[in-house]
Amino acid sequence: MTAMIDPQTLAAPAPLPAPGLWALLREDIACVFQRDPAARTTWEVITTYPGIHALFWHRLSHVLWGRRWRYPARFMSFFARMFTQIDIHPGATIGRRFFIDHGCGVVIGETAEVGDDVTLYHGVTLGGVSWNPGKRHPTLCDGVVVGAGAKILGPITVGYGARVGANSVVIQDVPDSMTVVGIPGRVVLPESQRRITQQGIDLDHHLMPDPVGKAISCLLERIAHLEKRLGVSPDGEATPATNDCATCSDICEPTHQASRPRRTTH
Repeated sequence: MTAMIDPQTLAAPAPLPAPGLWALLREDIACVFQRDPAARTTWEVITTYPGIHALFWHRLSHVLWGRRWRYPARFMSFFARMFTQIDIHPGATIGRRFFIDHGCGVVIGETAEVGDDVTLYHGVTLGGVSWNPGKRHPTLCDGVVVGAGAKILGPITVGYGARVGANSVVIQDVPDSMTVVGIPGRVVLPESQRRITQQGIDLDHHLMPDPVGKAISCLLERIAHLEKRLGVSPDGEATPATNDCATCSDICEPTHQASRPRRTTH
């Protein structure tokens, strides 16, 4: 006779309970020391870091928002913004160990979702591009770092461990572990080329390649080369013809190939 197996014993283990408010705040304070070398003591972080103050008030207002006490939640958010210059809507969902460095000018919209271990610098906006109700703000997955002044707009997703360069404007989804820079944001730096610290944090969000500037430099170099071939160069020196642009062959070479005349046979 075979014993009956309780189906509940085969079910997946129950998820761990979510940490309480004070446990979240302790984690928020502790993560500052991993991401800001200027932090010296816990008392200094608690009393002088506006990102911690804004996050404290947001976690309280988010609880009120979840209980449908909407006006008290909004007033608490307004109060925090007056003293921290950080505007976090109480409806936004913020994960664990969230760090806002400096903080001035940060705006996080109502339907924004921020995962665990995310870092924002000053001037960041997680904004919407629609007046329609529903999901209209971005989602930042775990481990994302957003550089100063970056704008992430619309109901898009920034993947796990992605980096957004300073002053970038991101309007499309970002793949996991990629670095995005520019206006509009473009993926430019794979994970294998980034500097990763022992804490798993990459601060290369300041690297801002300029493809437009490189293309202009390439065009100027080509014009100078053509002037020399036509004998109109100011220095009058002739140089042998070349097919590649030394400034940025990766950008201009496809254009050169397409612009070469086709040979016809008779």
